[in-house]
Amino acid sequence: MNIYISNLNFSTRNDSLQALFAEYGEVSSANIITDRDTGRSRGFGFVEMPNDGGGQQAIDVLNDTDFEGKTITVNVARPRTERSNDGYNRGGGGYNRRRY
Repeated sequence: MNIYISNLNFSTRNDSLQALFAEYGEVSSANIITDRDTGRSRGFGFVEMPNDGGGQQAIDVLNDTDFEGKTITVNVARPRTERSNDGYNRGGGGYNRRRY
C-alpha cells in the first residue's frame, strides 16, 4: 500500500518517517519529497507498506495527529496522473509576448 503524508515538518527526515510507520507493520520505503533545486523538503512524502492491513491501520491512527510539531494528514496515495502534452496544458506567462 502506498501512503501519502502531507503537512510534514520541513525538518522531518526519511528515517523518522519510517520509524513512525514501522509501529504498524513492515515499511518497504519512506521518502520525503524535496525541491530539486534547493534540496529542501516540500512538506510531504510517501510511505510504502507491503501489508494493506498495517497500512490501513497506520492511516486510521496517524491521520490528523501531531508528528514533530505539525498535524499531519495521512491518506492512501492516488496514482499519479499522466501529464498531457497536447499543447493545452503548458501554462506559463506571456511575458514579452508579441501580439500580431
